[in-house]
Amino acid sequence: MPSEDGVEGALGAAVRRYLDHLTVERGLAANTLSSYRRDLHRYVGYLAELGHCELAGVKPGDVTGFLAALREGDAENGPLADASAGRAVVAVRGLHAFALREGITDADPAREVRPPAPPRPLPKALSLEQVEALLRAAGAEGDHRALRDRALVELLYASGARISEAVGLDVDDVDHMGAPAADGDGAEQSGADEVGVVRFRGKGGKHRLVPIGRYARGAIDAYLVRARPALARSGRGTPALLLNARGGRLTRQGAWGVLRAAADRAGLGEASPHTLRHSFATHLLDGGADVRVVQELLGHASVTTTQVYTLVTADRLREVYAASHPRATR
Repeated sequence: MPSEDGVEGALGAAVRRYLDHLTVERGLAANTLSSYRRDLHRYVGYLAELGHCELAGVKPGDVTGFLAALREGDAENGPLADASAGRAVVAVRGLHAFALREGITDADPAREVRPPAPPRPLPKALSLEQVEALLRAAGAEGDHRALRDRALVELLYASGARISEAVGLDVDDVDHMGAPAADGDGAEQSGADEVGVVRFRGKGGKHRLVPIGRYARGAIDAYLVRARPALARSGRGTPALLLNARGGRLTRQGAWGVLRAAADRAGLGEASPHTLRHSFATHLLDGGADVRVVQELLGHASVTTTQVYTLVTADRLREVYAASHPRATR
């Protein structure tokens, strides 16, 4: 006669011992236990179909085969989403680890089997028009803090900096911030002469130099000349580039508040410092920048991290193709 778990023999006994362990010693919630019981019932049924009557004979390939079966589905069960398949694999890994600890088996065939990785969400990027609206909103008030806020937002978008990197800047970390160079006739030159350089201290204490364009240069220069001295009078003297109303270094929380307020005034809803970082990378790639150059600018240790932005630009390419090619749609 089948047990209340629906399985018999050594396999069923091992599952019941494990579920009792989760109930009594781990105190798992009833809903979680119900999900684990259902997942393990399905696992034991899969093993029985392979001819296994106890856990000791299970091989790593059997566990990976079960994961594949979950993802594909069968006549009785539809394919599971990543989250549900991942939960089932966690239950199976827990069962085999428990069996090894309890001496039921002498090996753990599930130890190297990892749950399926959830789909990586694409970064949210603002359009250029939205970025411009955000920049205008950041400097809308016209006082010392408005000049600082505009400098912060221009800096974040111009450099793709992490918020911790931006608020960690000192005045001396910003170079070449004078007016754009002029030629012999007094006319302003364009191009490389208008590009400033910022030195960021990134993750792991690594430093990197990132160029910034004339808009960010102008905003930072206006802040340094017209706003920072007034803000600094309230403090005790600090080399920090971005100051709060008390003359101290602007905090991460303060910078987040600046972005939230500007986004609200611009009617953009949620916008974070990371939104500008995503926008920086996406717009560079849309403009033809090499992914390894963007990797260096962002301070990513691996180009794999940067390549997620190429998916964003690929979506944009598909949109343009579908809207423009005469035979793209029927």
